[in-house]
Amino acid sequence: MENIKEAQASENTDNKKSSTRLSDNIMPHILNLYSSPKPQDFEIYTPDATFEDPLMCAQGVKEIKSAFYSIPKIFSESRIVEYNIQEDEISPGSGQILVDNKQHYKFLGKDVTMISLITLQVKEGKVVRHEDWWDKKPLWNKDTVKVPVLGRLIEMSRRGSMFATHLMMGFGKDPSP
Repeated sequence: MENIKEAQASENTDNKKSSTRLSDNIMPHILNLYSSPKPQDFEIYTPDATFEDPLMCAQGVKEIKSAFYSIPKIFSESRIVEYNIQEDEISPGSGQILVDNKQHYKFLGKDVTMISLITLQVKEGKVVRHEDWWDKKPLWNKDTVKVPVLGRLIEMSRRGSMFATHLMMGFGKDPSP
């Protein structure tokens, strides 16, 4: 009888491991990043991770910190209010997570709601690429715009915007507690 209980306990543990989704460890941190980021929320990224949205292109964790630490400085409220997750796990700990979501912001006393698609490329349990597609439209760059020169200019302006944000946010320095 004891052997049967041990086998069942082992089977239950195995089922829990297999039912763990790629997003289970990442999503709580993503939700925090869009509202009130903390230093530990950035541990989901690899050191050379990238973040892109229509306004900026961050390369590396320090720039990603600057991008997200700037949100509470600009908006009096910000958060993801609704979301659905779709995952495509290629191998254990690696794959793509799509977060179809609605974001709420308050800017100068006015409510702003935005529909977005967040795409996360994950390798070995860490995010290597994070894109936020506003209105679910792919980001413009040299590969997605019909005129490659225009795409390059857009990329350069997003990098310039990131540099200015990075400078104003103390080059990714964590805020004092």
